[in-house]
Amino acid sequence: MLLSESARVTTAQESRFRIHYPNSKPRAVKVIALDPASAALIDEVAKLNWNGAAFFKSLSFESTPGQTVKGWLNDIAGHTSDLASEVAQADCVVVIAGAGEDAQSVPLIAELCNEHHKTLVALIVPQDGADDHSVDVSLKALRPYAKMLVIAHGRDYVEAMLAALRA
Repeated sequence: MLLSESARVTTAQESRFRIHYPNSKPRAVKVIALDPASAALIDEVAKLNWNGAAFFKSLSFESTPGQTVKGWLNDIAGHTSDLASEVAQADCVVVIAGAGEDAQSVPLIAELCNEHHKTLVALIVPQDGADDHSVDVSLKALRPYAKMLVIAHGRDYVEAMLAALRA
């Protein structure tokens, strides 16, 4: 039997602390598209097998007379749900934005994530023909709110990021 490098350098005393079974708790990852191009990307990515990810293609807001803003999400099947409830049920929230696209909803999403102690991850996906200025605009808009901010070059990169987050 061939041992891994880690196993070969671990003493018998240290190895008793190893966990010999996989993490059995699935993660509830909520993936939210912030613009039409990202919604099209989510349509494609959502067709793959995921562990507990929920994909939302659109986000809308309404304000009440007391200046309270309520967010609504529409999933890929067209069902509407409350943004605050979805964030509260999540382990991690991932927003996907096209480079240079409108990301005005991110402060509200980030506020809900902070309120519920959830991690906010932002993926910027440059579309064909996107220039560096468009990417910079998105980076500056998302940086204050995201715990992790990644420029994801294409669908494969987005899939790999979601897999790394155990979506």
